[in-house]
Amino acid sequence: MYLVIFDCDGTLIDSQNTIVSGMDVAFRSQGLTPPDRARCLSIVGLSLEVAIRTLCTPEDAHLAGVMADAYRDAKVAEREAGGAFDPLYPGAKEAVDLLHARDDVLLGVATGKAYRGVVHMVEMHGLHDRFVTIQTADRAPSKPHPGMILQALEETGAEAARTVMIGDTSYDMEMARSAGVSALGVSWGYHARPLLEGAGAHAIIDNFSELAPELTRRFGWIQDVRA
Repeated sequence: MYLVIFDCDGTLIDSQNTIVSGMDVAFRSQGLTPPDRARCLSIVGLSLEVAIRTLCTPEDAHLAGVMADAYRDAKVAEREAGGAFDPLYPGAKEAVDLLHARDDVLLGVATGKAYRGVVHMVEMHGLHDRFVTIQTADRAPSKPHPGMILQALEETGAEAARTVMIGDTSYDMEMARSAGVSALGVSWGYHARPLLEGAGAHAIIDNFSELAPELTRRFGWIQDVRA
């Protein structure tokens, strides 16, 4: 059995506007100047409090917990009001569905999101029953710690040699390498290709149409991935 683990933000969904607006709320809640868009996106993948602490000055880092609460409260209110829609990247659902249809593949998620954020994504995009393991920042150490992947391996019984982590940040690649699984980067997310390469990506794809062929090469699948 093969295990294919997806990151969410910057890999499956384009959540940059949600993240930037959330950071704006978080920083302004404490009277601080919000970081610019590029800085906000540079920390995507880290758990929320770790991300905020990374963006803060040393003098303000102690406020990260309160700011994280402000971020979460804003996002929950936005979802309840019918907002916070993060679109899937082109081809994402088709790629997930094709892999889900295989009887030798299990799908998982490992993300800096909280669990309720993943539930929201699944409900918004009709991805119910696709992922057999969901690892989130409120249930495991922040990336790049390998905990999320190790927990996914334990839950599914998959072997590291038959597992791949797909993500858009250096944190995803570092996490995968630390866990001893394949690290597959995507170029359409929030970290540039050199960062992915520097973090040890085994390969990088430029669109979802390249995912199935890459997995076929990596795992030596003989049959077509659509079979």
